[in-house]
Amino acid sequence: MISTYTAPLDEVDQVRDAHLAFLDEKEAAGLVVSAGRQTPPNGGVVILDVATEAEAFAVMADDPYVTAKVGEYRAVGFNPSRGVLQNWKPA
Repeated sequence: MISTYTAPLDEVDQVRDAHLAFLDEKEAAGLVVSAGRQTPPNGGVVILDVATEAEAFAVMADDPYVTAKVGEYRAVGFNPSRGVLQNWKPA
């Protein structure tokens, strides 16, 4: 998932701790593989372990960035064929 901030960064940062806690929950559930803020900070990237775009949107629907209306997501499919994620399997 690629996020785009739809509010000024100071407003996004007011929700950031809740967003990070949300990602912690999803990571503990085995859904988040990796995540991070883009540089420059105009959004972020969340790599999910889900089978469909619909599942990805369902997982991210309760993200505080979405519910606070400071960010939105678009889905981008990704099948790693090189690098450290090439043979990645959930724990």
